[in-house]
Amino acid sequence: MKRIAEDVFDEPVRADRLSAYLASSGHMMIVALADGVVGQCAAVIHRHLDKVSELYIDEVGVSPAYQRHGIARKMLDAMFALGREQGCGEAWVGTEPDNVPARAL
Repeated sequence: MKRIAEDVFDEPVRADRLSAYLASSGHMMIVALADGVVGQCAAVIHRHLDKVSELYIDEVGVSPAYQRHGIARKMLDAMFALGREQGCGEAWVGTEPDNVPARAL
């Protein structure tokens, strides 16, 4: 946990929370590495009784020092591929209206 770049996550990562997240069915995470974690993309699969499963992108974060290098796009593309492998036919990504970098992505 000591080699996570600044602003990749909203709050400090706790080992117990990370373990619980990854142990939960349908939770997935992709990280970008460059001398530690410099980016992360977390997602959850929503399974339904009456329609195709959906991939919900929970979080995307890239350290400011590594932004504008295509890292977020590569992580999202990889997460979309994982979602397709898990049978997801749709994906959802949300952000705040004033988050200009996320909206551009």
